[in-house]
Amino acid sequence: MKKESFSVLFFIAKKRLLKNGEAPVYLRITVNGIPVETRIKRSVLPSLWNQAKECSRGRDRASLELNEYIQSLNLKLRNIHKEFLLEELPINSKLLMDRLFGLYEEKGKMLLNVFNEHNEKCRQLIGIDYVDITVRRYVNCAKYLRELIQQKFGKEDIALKEFTGEIVRNFEFYLKIEKGCQHNTIIRYMKCLKKITNLGLANEWITKDPFYGIKFKQDEVIKEFLTKDELETVATKEFDIPRLDLVRDVFVFCAFTGLAFIDAANLKPEHIIKDNEGCLWVRIARQKTNNMCNIPLLDIPQQILNKYKDHPLCQKRNVLIPVPSNQKMNSYLKEIADFCGIKKNITTHCARHTAATVVFLANGVSLENVAKMLGHSDTRMTKHYAKVLDSSIKRDMEKVKMEFSFSKTEEAI
Repeated sequence: MKKESFSVLFFIAKKRLLKNGEAPVYLRITVNGIPVETRIKRSVLPSLWNQAKECSRGRDRASLELNEYIQSLNLKLRNIHKEFLLEELPINSKLLMDRLFGLYEEKGKMLLNVFNEHNEKCRQLIGIDYVDITVRRYVNCAKYLRELIQQKFGKEDIALKEFTGEIVRNFEFYLKIEKGCQHNTIIRYMKCLKKITNLGLANEWITKDPFYGIKFKQDEVIKEFLTKDELETVATKEFDIPRLDLVRDVFVFCAFTGLAFIDAANLKPEHIIKDNEGCLWVRIARQKTNNMCNIPLLDIPQQILNKYKDHPLCQKRNVLIPVPSNQKMNSYLKEIADFCGIKKNITTHCARHTAATVVFLANGVSLENVAKMLGHSDTRMTKHYAKVLDSSIKRDMEKVKMEFSFSKTEEAI
């Protein structure tokens, strides 16, 4: 947690003398450069006040009582500050002042504190239970939620038990209008937030689910994929520019194996297995889900692996293909689409959809086997990739036609 700057000052207001000639004593608390001050309902003669020591220099009973009161306030305030630090509660001058004089209401766990603790644990589990992009989504969700809380409530954080369904809907509206997020992106952020509220319910930090009665449904997105002719055009296109040639090869490799971009980038020699019949297989656990992919290695991806087996970057990283960054891949794929006359937004993930749709399913590979090759736990996820092609409809209807291939007799006519 970020360290807070914190200071305490007792002083007198010489220009606000009381009728008895004494000056009121003030307390000022400053946190991160923001001060809050108040009278402590005590006063002293200005001539007796020692500002350097923040106390009265008098020896009379009133002075001794004042000094004892100031000392007790100072000690109590520093203990309160320590409690806030230990409980990881948000700290500001007003909260400390309210707690000091009994005006602070115990609010329990704070929403963003719980969210940030969760994100920090997830960050430590990258490569074990989480991937980097998932953790970034949680971090962005917490960031946008903080912006909303600051804008709507003028606070840095709110108590988890104060988080209601109304704020959930306000957050959805904020993401849509202020951040310009698309519907499915908003739902992904809402799932992140719901995980935090579920954590609060499980630990009894809250008793009512803020998402009760609120349901979100993702819109079905039509994923782009290449047709057989477009894939052949990309695969056979001659490129004089080395970077485009490499990116094309990576794309084609993924299109004939179904590997996601990150798994192709992490492909090592030990992931290529030879079976009893001498056939090569790609066997690799997906980084996203840790599910195992089992993919027979066809001739085209084998040729690509052979092409880069002596590449310096492959030797240095101990990988089979020198895959560029995802950002560069997507940028260069747009150039490749232009060169090939393809009017589609080609991305790295487009290769995976092309593999599932055009290379596997359109050629009679069963949905169950496609799921195994793509590393899916079951066929439900695979169905998102299973596009119904005109060619497959025509093929199936040809079977129907054969079943009813009889002609009318002359007598019937």
